[in-house]
Amino acid sequence: MVELDSHDTTAGEHRSWRSAARVRAGTARGTGGAARARLRLGAAVSVLALLVLAALLVPTLSSAPGTVDYQAVRLSPGPEHPFGTDTSGRDLFVRSLAGLRVSLLVAVVSTAVSALLGTAVGAVSGSLGGWADRLLMRVVDAVNAVPHLLLGIVIVALYQGTVLAVVLSIGLTHWATVARVVRSEVLGLRNRPYVDAAVSSGAGRWWVLRKHLLPAIVPQAALSAVLLVPHAVFHETALSFLGLGLPPHLASIGNILSDGREGVLLGAWWIVAFPAALLVATTLSVSGIAAVWRDRVVPTRRSELAL
Repeated sequence: MVELDSHDTTAGEHRSWRSAARVRAGTARGTGGAARARLRLGAAVSVLALLVLAALLVPTLSSAPGTVDYQAVRLSPGPEHPFGTDTSGRDLFVRSLAGLRVSLLVAVVSTAVSALLGTAVGAVSGSLGGWADRLLMRVVDAVNAVPHLLLGIVIVALYQGTVLAVVLSIGLTHWATVARVVRSEVLGLRNRPYVDAAVSSGAGRWWVLRKHLLPAIVPQAALSAVLLVPHAVFHETALSFLGLGLPPHLASIGNILSDGREGVLLGAWWIVAFPAALLVATTLSVSGIAAVWRDRVVPTRRSELAL
């Protein structure tokens, strides 16, 4: 009987030791994951800050960013022209950074339009409920049923060649995703105890929406907007590449890639390679920041268990 008790005690100690070891291992994994997340965030912020700073300063400080020199057509990369020259003899380094600035500006403004419209629709739909919710969600389904690029082409074709048309074509076709995210957050928040207490004390529906619901959904709405930025950059690039976006004389990544198609057939690969590399680096850095932000705002069950 005594041996049985000692055996049970030993087994219990082993179980306690294994549980403590699992807790320590989970804590170590959580610490390592947090360190890796900080490293990814620092790298993404550094790359994006460097690209934005270069896009703002280099074209501004350059003496002639769009000067055409037909004696320097399709020069390969070198000390004088780090990215080479394009089919018109323009310095591709300065022109690519100027195009990146325009593409980022269009993408940020378009994302702001989508975020504001989607937040308004999602918040109103989730707070009102009933027939208003069903009607607004059917509108969202109708927008999602049409391919975004096709709908954007239809919009931009009405006012072709203007920056406003490109901004509207992107902003009016990408708000549905934000609306769904915001609506789901509002549906989860409106049954919280503090909302019930505000309603019981006589607060109106719009007061609750303005004071309680909107401040709580700002992180999710902002995260959805950041996730839309890379998509908006590619959308603008695709429209300009197809000749339906920004005016041809205005430098943008899409216009530069469109102009470089003939140069690639002639062996001038750098006309497409370097602007495309800037585009990929920008979108990856923004996506990296959004991914870390998403893990912090909406932690997954796996990360919660690790912590």
